[in-house]
Amino acid sequence: MRKVLTSVLVLLVSALALKAQNVSDLIISEVLAQPDSTGILDDYGRRSGWVELYNKSTGTVNFGGCYLTDDRSALRKSPIPKSDLRTKLGPRQTVLLYCSGNGHDGTFYAGFTLAPGKTVYLVSNDGRTIIDSLQIPAGLPVGKSVIKLAEDIRQQNFETVHEPATPSPAIVNGDQNAATKGERMKERDPHGWILTVVSVSVVFCALAILWFLFWLLFDRSAKKKAKEGTSLSKTKGKRTVTLGESEESAVAAAIALALDMEQGGDRYAAIAAAVHLYLSESVHDVEPGIVTIRRAESEWNNKSLIFRKLPR
Repeated sequence: MRKVLTSVLVLLVSALALKAQNVSDLIISEVLAQPDSTGILDDYGRRSGWVELYNKSTGTVNFGGCYLTDDRSALRKSPIPKSDLRTKLGPRQTVLLYCSGNGHDGTFYAGFTLAPGKTVYLVSNDGRTIIDSLQIPAGLPVGKSVIKLAEDIRQQNFETVHEPATPSPAIVNGDQNAATKGERMKERDPHGWILTVVSVSVVFCALAILWFLFWLLFDRSAKKKAKEGTSLSKTKGKRTVTLGESEESAVAAAIALALDMEQGGDRYAAIAAAVHLYLSESVHDVEPGIVTIRRAESEWNNKSLIFRKLPR
């Protein structure tokens, strides 16, 4: 039991570790190319362009070892150090990387500067896979940024806004109080009539499709077999019985089988019994050539009739 629990714990820890290293959950959420006098200051008291990264996942992502570049032909242009523990980005959190032009300024500094018309790339730690990118419009004014806006912050669906935006560093771009699709549906249909009609329609459409498929596959096949009929010839001495499309095919089948299978002088009795059972509706077959006789009810094996009454 301990071995099983240990194995489960190891698998859980491994899964969490893999989740924590999933750098594909990172996006470039905002870029400021040319700050103005109101821009934020970096650790050196300078105003530089910056790139904002955002973690969309619900787990911690370590972006150490990744690369930041503005040249697609040089994806390893500005590496992000692996040794800094501050590269672990929590769920739904942001981090700023300053593009000062000198990567030796620190962990959160890139070795290039930003300019309108360029594209910023975030590259995975393999140095080849582009995780995300964001193009800076050529006519972006000074002091304005380009952002990826979340239409639904809970669903984490981001789209690039091409119009200049007011810089919002370290803030998630999107209305966190925006109503979800379910909440908007509740406002439009407070009593649930639309949802009910849609649900019932889907169920009935599914049933109609299933019925049509059943009719197409099985009903047509059965009708085809019944229409074609089964030709069966049985020869006994000089007599030949042929089963075709006639209504007496089951009777003929019983007679043919009796002639073919019975031995000795009981053949006529078997024929008479088969015909009698068929005419008296004791046979419940629908398949030509097969006869099944219903078992008659009898009190022969009724144990209650042979119990002996003991005196009290």
